[in-house]
Amino acid sequence: MKRSGFKFLILMTLFALIIPACAPAAPTEAPPEPVEPTAAPSDVSEEPVVVPPEEVTLTIGYTSSITGKYEVSSAAQVNALNLWMDDINGAGGIELSDGTLVTFASVTYDDESTSERVQELYTRLATEDDADFLISPYSSGLTAASAVISEQYGKLMITTGAASDATYKEGYTGVFQAYTPASRYLTGAVDLLQHLDPTVSKIAFVYENDKFSTSVVTAAKDYAEALGYEIVLFEGYDSGTSDFGPFINKIEGQSPDAILGGGHRVDGKAFAQQLYEKGTDVKYFAVLVAPPEPEFAELGDAAVGVIGPSQWEPLADFTPDSAAEAGYEFFGPLGADFTSAFTSAFGSEPSYHAAGGYAAGLMLEKAIRDADSVDLEAVKAALEGMDVITFYGHIKFDTTAEAHGLQIGHSMVYIQWQRDGAGDLAKQVVWPLEGATAETIYPLR
Repeated sequence: MKRSGFKFLILMTLFALIIPACAPAAPTEAPPEPVEPTAAPSDVSEEPVVVPPEEVTLTIGYTSSITGKYEVSSAAQVNALNLWMDDINGAGGIELSDGTLVTFASVTYDDESTSERVQELYTRLATEDDADFLISPYSSGLTAASAVISEQYGKLMITTGAASDATYKEGYTGVFQAYTPASRYLTGAVDLLQHLDPTVSKIAFVYENDKFSTSVVTAAKDYAEALGYEIVLFEGYDSGTSDFGPFINKIEGQSPDAILGGGHRVDGKAFAQQLYEKGTDVKYFAVLVAPPEPEFAELGDAAVGVIGPSQWEPLADFTPDSAAEAGYEFFGPLGADFTSAFTSAFGSEPSYHAAGGYAAGLMLEKAIRDADSVDLEAVKAALEGMDVITFYGHIKFDTTAEAHGLQIGHSMVYIQWQRDGAGDLAKQVVWPLEGATAETIYPLR
């Protein structure tokens, strides 16, 4: 019995050992997911992705008188317009608030100083070339021809080199004038005459028979008559006239105290030269366009004492401080900077025709910046609201239906050729008095 009991004990022990071994293993926790090692901190930050700004190139269309009677004045205007365009493009363009950069390209043709060519070419600029904005040609007559085309095709045009009031009384809404209007072109010369000698009573007007000159002297004549002056001669001469003898004879026959009139560069020089050579006895002589041109000094003694209205002169000193004193914003370069840049680029001091060309570009630039857009209607609205001082002077437009786009901010200055301390001929500003650089030579002879 003892032997069998012993066997039973052994079997039970083995069974106890076998049962746990056959049982399923107890569940265990899964091992943790491997963790990616983190990069060590670095002093160098990752470069941001740079998105290049959108670039928009606007096309400015215009014609210039590469040939014909307006060649010299037109060239000055165009050279300065191109200088403005180079300045903008060279600076990278006009940056809008959304980062868009606006640059400019141009399309231009020779209008040959004729209205027929102007109408043909501005039609091409507006349709085939699809110019975004237009700049007028030089002269009131050519500008009138271009303005009707601009308006017809819904373009926006800045006019420069054009003083006639009439263009802005045609009901146009997209044409904006840079020059002081013709109606105020010679009235300051009458004011200066009255200031110099209240006893003067007789004025003679001799002028070129063209749109610009006729509108200027007609307005000046009406103004003088309203002040009580007697108009003893009011006579026009044909464009291209070179012999002023018959007109000078008529002037001498009427013995006026003052002579006003003229037309453009070539005829104005010839009129002044012949008036001097004949020794006509006159106290005061003011003529359009020609005197402010640097080449007028070629007349020598015949230039001394001659007065001329100018849209702008390098002597004019409009600054941010003077603008702030008058309650206006100043925009663009200083006059000295413009004069220096133009002289460096073209080898001669800028005339007011050049200043008008650069100013036309500034007006478009200012309008685009104020509109913060290149949309035509937005830029037009910005022009309508413009009231700013530039190196060229005050800029503000009439926005009435009767004279939309007429310049009402800019005023003329009047220069007179005088001898300086060294005996050299130099222009001096003589009116208005607050801008005068010398007293007026009066009487002339």
